[in-house]
Amino acid sequence: MTGPDVPRRTVIIDDHELLRAGTRQILEDATGFIVVGEAADAEAARQVVTDTSPDLVIADIRLPTGNGIDLARELVRDHPGLVVVILSAYDDPDYVRAAMAAGVSGYFLKTLPGHELVASLRDACAGTSAFGGPPRGRGERALDDPVPDPADELTVREHEVVGLVARGMSNKSIAHQLGISPRTVEGHLNHIFDKLAVESRTELVHVALAGSLFARESPVDGAHPDPAG
Repeated sequence: MTGPDVPRRTVIIDDHELLRAGTRQILEDATGFIVVGEAADAEAARQVVTDTSPDLVIADIRLPTGNGIDLARELVRDHPGLVVVILSAYDDPDYVRAAMAAGVSGYFLKTLPGHELVASLRDACAGTSAFGGPPRGRGERALDDPVPDPADELTVREHEVVGLVARGMSNKSIAHQLGISPRTVEGHLNHIFDKLAVESRTELVHVALAGSLFARESPVDGAHPDPAG
């Protein structure tokens, strides 16, 4: 059992390697967490949780071999005391209700700034997470429930820069790719950070891959996860 000064052993489950790396970096830059394992699918997740005995599991909804809510239900059932939270691109009340039914301790969006994600995870571990309102952060929503998207404020060039950052390219490489100077790339990034309210390349990659800037398919084969299944 963790005490106030003992880092929470954490496992990250997401099929995007860059998102796993970004979440790991955010937690390593904070205090109170230590990442002891990662997994890209549900099958690997079950094994790494068994092998590492974590205190906290952070799971995406969309996984190659199942979905995170079904996985969360299994982990909560099979590992008493384990805190499981969903970190998703999807701001959807059906998913939140399904997560609640599965016994998760929080439902957060991948577009949360890093410091807010850390604070939300601490709340979940302390048992003070709230499901009364919408998920924390801004994610993809149904077409009949539109919200302003800061990504719409980006210029075509800024979208190009974000795409290349999300692919792991350095400022120098981006400059070469686009035929501009590294100083111009840095200027574009400063504007992008301001417009998207992010503080680092890591958070920018989270926003990009979470779906705000790139189209994504439905998380579970085009259908909502079954809360009872």
